Amino acid sequence: MLNQLSRVLLDATVMDPKGLAGFGAGLAIGLGALGTTIGIGLAAGRALEGAARQPEMFSKLQTMLLISIVFLESIAIYSLVVSLLLIFTF
Repeated sequence: MLNQLSRVLLDATVMDPKGLAGFGAGLAIGLGALGTTIGIGLAAGRALEGAARQPEMFSKLQTMLLISIVFLESIAIYSLVVSLLLIFTF
């Protein structure tokens, strides 16, 4: 089964540029969203851990967490833009 799938994917006569663009768009948004969610989860977990250890630092940790979440979400937006460009330019 895997051999047949690889043969179909690697066959130059079967490859359609629009299909490959759709495949690339799916990979772009999927991996971008996966990386973003992992990053936000790790950042939130570490912020909660830090707040549990030093409750007086909670306001500073919250500010830094929100800034880091904004930067992490920008990665997801960039991957969305890339996937939309891949879909609508071919």
